[in-house]
Amino acid sequence: MKRKIIILLIILFIITLLLSYSKTVAHGLKNSVLRLHVIANSDSIEDQNLKLKVRDRLICYMNTLNINTNSKEECIEILKKNFENFKKIAVETIHDEGFDYDVSIEYGEFDFPTKKYGDISFPAGKYDAIRIKIGNASGQNWWCVMFPPLCFTDTTTGIVPEESKKILKNELSDEEYTLISDTSKPTKIKFKIIEFFNNIF
Repeated sequence: MKRKIIILLIILFIITLLLSYSKTVAHGLKNSVLRLHVIANSDSIEDQNLKLKVRDRLICYMNTLNINTNSKEECIEILKKNFENFKKIAVETIHDEGFDYDVSIEYGEFDFPTKKYGDISFPAGKYDAIRIKIGNASGQNWWCVMFPPLCFTDTTTGIVPEESKKILKNELSDEEYTLISDTSKPTKIKFKIIEFFNNIF
C-alpha cells in the first residue's frame, strides 16, 4: 500500500510539473502574439472564396499599418484606432463581390487550434485576437498571426520572414521560441504535452 501511495504521489508530482510548464509557456505565447480570425458566412464555395478575398484586403491594409510596429501593445493600439476601417474594408469587399452580408468585428481572447505558419508552429490554446464575422459566421475559419507579422508568410516555400522571427525571439523566452520553431523530437514531445493540457483545461 505504501509503495502504491509513493508511486501515486510521484505521478501527481510529474503531472503538476507538466501542467505548470504548459501553463507558463501558453501564457507567454498568449501575451506575445496577436492573431486575426476571419469567419465565413457559410461553407459554400462562394462564401469561402469571399472569406479569402476579405482576408487578402485586410492583410494589405494591415501591411500599411503595422510596418513599423515593434510590440504587441503598440499593434493593439493601432488596430483599435482603425477598427472602423477594418470593418469598412470588409464590407466594401463583400459588396464589390456582389454580396450584402453584415460584418461584425471584435477584440478578445479566443480558442485556436494548432496552427503552422511556414516553419513556425503555435500550439492550440487561447490567444488574443481580432475576430471578423461575415454574415451568419457559420462557415470555416481562417487564422493568421498579426503580431509578429506572420500573415505575410510565403506559404509556397514555407518560410517565415527573418524580421518576424527576430521579433518573436525578442518577445518570447528561449524555451517558448524553441518550442514553436524547433522540429527535434524532444521539442515535439513538449509541444504535444502543451497541446494536451491546453485541450483539457
